[in-house]
Amino acid sequence: MAETAARSARPVQVEQEKPRGYWEDTLRQLLRHRVGMLGVVLVGILIVIGVLGPYLAPYDPNAIDARARFAPPSAAHWLGADDFGRDILSRIMHGARVSLQVGAIAVGIAATVGSLLGLVAGYAGRLLDEVIMRAMDVLFAFPAILLAIAILAALGKGVANAMIAIGIVYIPIFARIARSSVLTIREEEFIEAARSCGATDGRILFRHILPNAMAPLIVETTLSLAFAILAEAALSFFGLGVQPPDASWGRMLSEGRAYFQQSAWMALFPGLAIMLTVMGFNFLGDGLRDAMDPSLRGKR
Repeated sequence: MAETAARSARPVQVEQEKPRGYWEDTLRQLLRHRVGMLGVVLVGILIVIGVLGPYLAPYDPNAIDARARFAPPSAAHWLGADDFGRDILSRIMHGARVSLQVGAIAVGIAATVGSLLGLVAGYAGRLLDEVIMRAMDVLFAFPAILLAIAILAALGKGVANAMIAIGIVYIPIFARIARSSVLTIREEEFIEAARSCGATDGRILFRHILPNAMAPLIVETTLSLAFAILAEAALSFFGLGVQPPDASWGRMLSEGRAYFQQSAWMALFPGLAIMLTVMGFNFLGDGLRDAMDPSLRGKR
């Protein structure tokens, strides 16, 4: 009896669950977000097609077959053929790689330059802040596609110049987001503590402020990828991006426009590819936004 009473008197140790980190919790929230997961699936399919497309395509995207001109969707050509007899499915699969490359590099340029400008403007303040942000306002004053066309008019046609033009267009967006985050974070107590310990401005910016400002920048990167791909398609549609005979979704739309009534598939399937890609990145960005913002968690 005494032994039993002693055992019951012992404190019961309850194993506490280890608290999850921010990024682990964000991933769990994203996995529960239906729209976000749909975006993950669509973007994943695009990446697979972009990477493996040249190896999976049934035909050479530039191979001309006069006997297959305007061929409708069939077992030989699943999505039909264009006015030169080129397989549309193969050209869409090759165009996916172009869209991914242009989107990734253009947004990479915009995110890197824009974030650096926003960090410096928000942290330095005063005159430097005014100069940088007024320059961003000048870029914002122009419609995005018109500014990209103007830059391409100065640089010349081509994919590389299209990447640069789209990247410049989206720099102000990242600069504004980074600046607004810095203006909030720089007043926090841990920043004051870092200053009191003798940390340099560079260390404070890149070791303390930037990691805490990453969430909105990541969300904006995802959303900007969608618009960058759409901008590349628009520039190629006008003949300023990818040049023939290389495959591009925008170029395929432009070529299929003249034959829409007799061969609607020439423009229909590239248009669907653009639509699904933009939807995928937008859905993914929506899911990331909800997962990274504690005030929005659990509302969807």
